Amino acid sequence: MLSHHEALTQIKAAKLVAILRHVPADKLDGVVEALIAGGVRVLEFTFDHDSAECVKENAGKIRHTAEKYGDRVLVGCGTALTVQEVEAACDAGACLVISPNVDYGVIRRTRQLGMVSMPGALTPTEIVAAHGAGADIVKLFPAGTLGVDYIKAVRGPLGYIDMSAVGGVKPENVEQFLDAGVCGFGVGGQLVLASAVKSGDFAAIQARAKQFTDAIAAWNEKRL
Repeated sequence: MLSHHEALTQIKAAKLVAILRHVPADKLDGVVEALIAGGVRVLEFTFDHDSAECVKENAGKIRHTAEKYGDRVLVGCGTALTVQEVEAACDAGACLVISPNVDYGVIRRTRQLGMVSMPGALTPTEIVAAHGAGADIVKLFPAGTLGVDYIKAVRGPLGYIDMSAVGGVKPENVEQFLDAGVCGFGVGGQLVLASAVKSGDFAAIQARAKQFTDAIAAWNEKRL
């Protein structure tokens, strides 16, 4: 597993986290390979809490991906709500823990295990609390509802805290979100297209991934 510093550096450099939710096991390799071919370097496998076996199932996907593709992509878990899920993800090879909320126990255990912590927050109070608890990056969620103007406003007094955006990010507005001051963003349905997963159209997923990574590359180029 990557060190905490190595993982955090890779996540910030990549900027894009691909969110894999409800991807069937028989489509997993096809989706992962398409994302990697499209330039994606960080994956988030979410816990599906509708399933009684979600911890075992998600840990299996993380372990398979980390073992097979770990030299090309960083693997993390998402929708992590409990310490048990954090520990299962760590045992499976995850380097990153993402949550939709601020849970001090989850943040603390993530950092104790040497993984990168990215809890979700909405208000300035939650953002500061998450940072104070040890979060490496605070996920602004739902960013699509909040909007770029909200991100700019909240980063005014809190610019010292690394923040990412999840929700509402598309290739055509990547530049707006990055200009607003986030260090990266997570993308689910806009990237891992449900229809393409269902039909096995991995070329479509690769093409969509390239749209995102090209937009990031263009933004980076402007910063040189």
